[in-house]
Order: sequence, then C-alpha cells, then structure tokens
Amino acid sequence: MIKTREIIRKEILSLFRNHGKRAFRPKEVVKRLGYSENTEYLTAREVLDELVEKGDITAIKGHRYIFKAPSGQMEGLLSVHPDGFGFVKVEGHEQDFYVRSKSMGNALDGDKVRIGLAAGQPKSARREGEVLAVLERGRKTAVGTFEHAKDFAFVVPDDKRLTRDIFVLLDSVGIAVTGDKVVVSIDSFEHKGSAPRGRILKVIGKASDPAVKTLALAMSLGVDVDFDPAVIEESGHISGDITPAEVARREDFRHRTVFTIDPVDAKDFDDALHVYPLGNNRYEVGVHIADVSHFVVPGTKLDESALERGTSVYLVDRVIPMLPHVLSNEICSLRPNEDRLAFSCIFELDAKGEILAFRVAETVIRSTFRLSYEEAQDIITQLDLESGPKHPLSDNLRVLVNISRALREQRFKNGSINFDLQEVKVELDEAGHPVRIVPRLRQESNKLIEEFMLLANRQVALVYGQKKHVFAFRIHEPPDVDRIVQLSKYVSAFGHELPHREGLVSPQAINALLASVENKPEAPVVEQAALRSMSRARYDVNNLGHYGLGADFYTHFTSPIRRYPDLVVHRLIKDRLAGKKEPEAEQIAHMMQHCSKKETLATEAERESVQQKKVEYALDHVGQEFQGVIAGVSKFGVYIELEELLIEGMVHVRNLSDDYYEYDERSFSLVGTRTGRKFKPGDRARVIIASANIDKREIDLEFVRNRK
Repeated sequence: MIKTREIIRKEILSLFRNHGKRAFRPKEVVKRLGYSENTEYLTAREVLDELVEKGDITAIKGHRYIFKAPSGQMEGLLSVHPDGFGFVKVEGHEQDFYVRSKSMGNALDGDKVRIGLAAGQPKSARREGEVLAVLERGRKTAVGTFEHAKDFAFVVPDDKRLTRDIFVLLDSVGIAVTGDKVVVSIDSFEHKGSAPRGRILKVIGKASDPAVKTLALAMSLGVDVDFDPAVIEESGHISGDITPAEVARREDFRHRTVFTIDPVDAKDFDDALHVYPLGNNRYEVGVHIADVSHFVVPGTKLDESALERGTSVYLVDRVIPMLPHVLSNEICSLRPNEDRLAFSCIFELDAKGEILAFRVAETVIRSTFRLSYEEAQDIITQLDLESGPKHPLSDNLRVLVNISRALREQRFKNGSINFDLQEVKVELDEAGHPVRIVPRLRQESNKLIEEFMLLANRQVALVYGQKKHVFAFRIHEPPDVDRIVQLSKYVSAFGHELPHREGLVSPQAINALLASVENKPEAPVVEQAALRSMSRARYDVNNLGHYGLGADFYTHFTSPIRRYPDLVVHRLIKDRLAGKKEPEAEQIAHMMQHCSKKETLATEAERESVQQKKVEYALDHVGQEFQGVIAGVSKFGVYIELEELLIEGMVHVRNLSDDYYEYDERSFSLVGTRTGRKFKPGDRARVIIASANIDKREIDLEFVRNRK
C-alpha cells in the first residue's frame, strides 16, 4: 500500500532527527526509507521542500538537506503536572521541553502554546522553555466541585492537571449548590495573575454520591457521557426489522446452532459462534459479528458521533457506549431467539485448527443460546464426566474447546507473548459502594472466545490487508530497546535472565522469563514490569505487524458495537467486495490516529474508576493490619500490594523513621544507611492502612514495625 503524505513526512523528519549532523541527498532519503513507488518518491521530494519552508530541515550546498536544531521559539502541546510544572511536546522532536510553573503564563493543560527556549546546558538532556503565547485552548470545559460564597463562586477542577480554580459568573449558577459536581466552561484566562472564568453548563449531582463520583471522574478525563439530542433522534428512526429482500441477498445461517458467550451482565452482544461437522475431522466454524455497518452509515450524525467517541468506555459501575442503547443493546446486539444481521467469518477447520477454507459473508443468524462465561464453563467442566444431564451445546463446545487449545498452542509457538495477568473485579452494593474486590477469573470459556476472535482478526487482516489496498491494522511494535535493557537489569536482581541483543528481544525470550517466575513470590512484580516495557498497541493504515501476538497481519474486526476501527474494517471489506472505490488512505489514517487517542483515554478512565473504588474500599479498612508483597520501589517510597484486599498502597520514605534510606539503582531497593535494612520488590511485609484519599486516588501505608 502506498504511504500517505503524513506518514512520509513523519518518517523523513525522524530520519533527519536521528542523524542530526548528517546531510542527505533526496535519493539517499528515498533509498533509506524504502520508497519504491514513484508516487512515494514524488511525495518525498515535495515533503523535503515543505520541511525546509517550515524550518524543520535546512537545504545546504550540493542539493543536500540537514536537520535544523531547535530554534529560539517552538510550538507544541502542553502537558501540566499536578505540581504546576509542565512539558511541551513539539512534533518532530523526540525530547519534550520542560516548563517551570513560574514560566507557565496563562497556559492550561492541553493548550497549544508557543515557547521561547532557554540556553542549552551541556549536561542536560532536556531543554527548558517559557510559554510566550497560548495559540489554541485545548480545553473548553472542566469538571469539578462547585463552591458558592456570598459574593462569588468557583469550581475546583477534579483533574489535578488543571492547577487553578475556575471562577464562575454568578448569573450562571442556576440550581448548583456547594458540594455539587458540575461541568463548567473555560471562557477566558487572559493573565497569569488572574484566574480562569466560566459558566456552569451542567449539574452532574452531589459529590458525595458514589455514582456521581465515578461519572465525574470519567468526564474530567474527557469522556463524553451524553449523546447529542440529534443523534438520539436519528437513531430512533432506525428500524431493526429485516426485510425478505435483505434476507434473500445474504447467507442464511438460522439453521445452524449459533450461540453467544459473554459476561453475565453484558447487553451488547457483538459476537457469536457456531460449529458444524463436515466429516473427516473437518468442521465449519462461524464467527458471527454484529453487522453495525448496515445501520450506521457514513455522513450521518450517528456516525460522526461514533467516530468522535471512538470506543465504548467500561467504567467500574456502568458502560458509556459508543452507540446509543437502541443500537448497542437492541438492534445490533445478537440477542437470543431474534433474527439478526451479521458480518461473518466462515472457516473450514480441521481438528488442529488448520484453516482449510475461509470467506467473509453478510449473513442472517438467530442465536439459540445466550451463555455467560460461568455457564459455559460449567458445561465445559461436565464434558468429561459420564454422569449428569447433557447440555444441548456439549458436543459443540467439546469441538470448539479442542480447536481453541490447538490454536493457542500454535500461537505461542509462533511467538505470541503469554501475558496472563490477574485482573480484579470490584463488587458494589446497590448504593455503588465497594463491598469486596475479587480476582477476575480467566477460565477455559474465556480463552475459547479469545482464540476464535484472534483467529478471525488475524485471518481478515491476512486476506484483506495486502498491499495496494487501503486497510486499517491493529499494530504492536517491538518494545523500546532502552526499556528492554532496563527490564533485563531489573529481573536480574531477582536471579532471572532476559537475553537480548542491545535491547532487541524475541517474544520467545519474554515467554521464557514469564515461565521462569510462574508461581514464585516475585511473579506479579516481574510480570507487571515486563508488561510496562512493551509498546502500546495502536491503529494504523501501515502494517507493522503485531509483536505481542506474533502476527504478521492483525486487525480489529470482531467488536464493531464498541470499537469504531472494527466498523471501518467492515466498511472497507464490504466496499471492496462490491467493487466500490476505496477511500483515501490519509482519511483512514486520520481516523485511526484519532481512535488510538480515544482508546488511550478510555483505558485511563476505566483504570482510574477502578482505582477510585479501591481507595474507597481502603477507607473502610483504615487502621487495620494486612500482609502484603512489595510490588515496586522508588526514591519516594515502597509500593505494596495487599494480598487479601487486592489493592496497592505506598509507604512513603518520609515515614520511615528508623533510618535514613537511599535508593539503590542496581538492586532496585531502598537501603538504610545505618542499619542496612533493605526493601526490594518481591519481599513480603506487614503493613497498616494509614489513610486513603479518594480525590487523589492514593492509599498510604505504614510498616507495622515502624509504627510507634
């Protein structure tokens, strides 16, 4: 596939940045970056001239180009730390520019700013800058707690990256009262000595309400929780009725035993399976995916809304869907005993999971069973027992379990990394208060569904993601070499090895490391460290493979109700099958970049909503003593996972009164300078929950032996 102008621009700029003192002729640039297509060559020549015009590179004698070092002023995106300082990310520069709090001016987190650079320091890796001007406000609104005095009112932002309170115009207060969670506009902030000003746009509810706390948290991170009335109205006019003409043009699988397996509380069923014996140890397996693209059409307000959201967000106490409920939970959802439209992957497989034939097809299905993971697991557990009643799906599940085991074994042989980290589920009472935290089990039923979704995603990408066609891939690049070097040093402190070549590591080596720590006290610590060393998976129109899955081709096809990229992939395949003109690669690239950002935001909101409930749970146990394992150590303190409660807190260095402690980088430990007492990851410890702060989402611990 021909690369887009934007991708070529980034690759060229990266080449010059990584060879700061090296000059290149245009043909050298093209050769180094592997641009074999004439269109790519011509675009590269144009991009070189554009970069010269922007001042990113410089044209020198001999028709050569060289990277231009940072000038006195730069433009970039500001990220503010809760402590007041910040960093400006300038496109084309790998290193951020540091901004002290006193040099922030009237800039806020997320703003596009112009900075003036301070003189470089020979031993400093990061240059400093001062905000000269705000070019574009990154935030139009904020979420926070409303406070009303007699003559003035203000909002304290929940997002601590917004370090200033927002003063509110009194004529906009409306029904808001002190202690409410509200949405406030950010209308003006002209001088750094003043404060941002805005108006109350919405009252979310009482800050003391657990449900309001979770919703406000998600909104403060940028999650859009409400649908525009025009989107709701438009979706209300969509009919779920399936006409005879629509059935006639599709493959009809209503005669097959189709079923779904999902979490017990799920309502958006976007995938279903069937298996049918063909004889000679061959099976027809259908992976049926909700045909969202039939109902959500480009150019509509509904589609614009879905793209803007990018993904559904699964908070600890609710789902904020990508599509309105009438679609996500009703019309598109593959509900039992109802005819539904699907876009299906039809496989012919042997007993070992070898693909003998494959096609995609627009289909009509009728799910005959809706199983939870627990119900499916009960059936699987009974498969090898001779006594007891037999479930109608027993034979189907027996075949699929055996095939999924073979697929999983082959996947790991091919280099898929075996990350099987423990996740937790926070159980809430009717008021939304956490009553217990339990491990989220991954049983055979979960793994069965996982393998067939992976199979469908890989095969769709392999067949439809070939060059010369526009496609949307799910990519996962190899880990950063510096992170792998650091990980190797880290695990060596536990007596484990991670072989690598200057930071280049094979998936097999990572799997060997994970296997070596299995069932050992340090296992959770090492597994988390290995996971943090990985790159973040993202969406792209260029196929860079999926390192974590050991797959040369991979995409997301199986969840279009909750992920917009899956919907895009459905449309691309349907258009190609119908012989329609393909969209511009740059258009799809822009969508994928946006969806990757939205996925990151959703992941943060989901993680923080769980952490919020963990802290709330810890409040019920302040003053109690627990056994824990040291999960990490930094110069600020010791992070400890409480084994019984499944929550993590920190013992601050400032509270270690028995000695003066220093951080030892070689052993990743805190060591007492007088006593030699050492705290290192993997060690067990008795601690007391000293305090918990819901707003900061922090849990403070103290070692039992340190408490007086």
